[in-house]
Amino acid sequence: MDGKWLSITEYSDYRNISISTVRRYIKANRVRYRLEQGKYKLHVSDENYTIRANKKDREELTLRLQLHELNDRVRVLEEENNDLKMLIQLYEGQITKKVRGLPEIPREQ
Repeated sequence: MDGKWLSITEYSDYRNISISTVRRYIKANRVRYRLEQGKYKLHVSDENYTIRANKKDREELTLRLQLHELNDRVRVLEEENNDLKMLIQLYEGQITKKVRGLPEIPREQ
C-alpha cells in the first residue's frame, strides 16, 4: 500500500501524541502496524503525511518569521535605549567635556 511506515517515535511526533498513547493504539488495533526486527512500524498514507508535513513547514516558517521580527524589534529598542542613556549623560554633564564640538549646556543660576 502507498504510504510511509514510521517508528513509534516518529509517529508520536507526527501525530503530536505521547509514545505511551501510540502503544495503546497498537494494543487496541486502532492503527495499522507491522513488526520489523522486533520494532513496531505504523502506517501513514502519503496524502496525510504530506498534508501534515506541509502544515508543519508552514508553522515553522511562521515562527521563524516572528522570531526574525522580534529580533529586529529588540535591536531597535536597544538602539533607542542607548540613545536615551547618552542623552541622560549629556544632561547630567558627564560627557560634555569628553565630546569635542558639542556646545556647553547652559546651567541655571
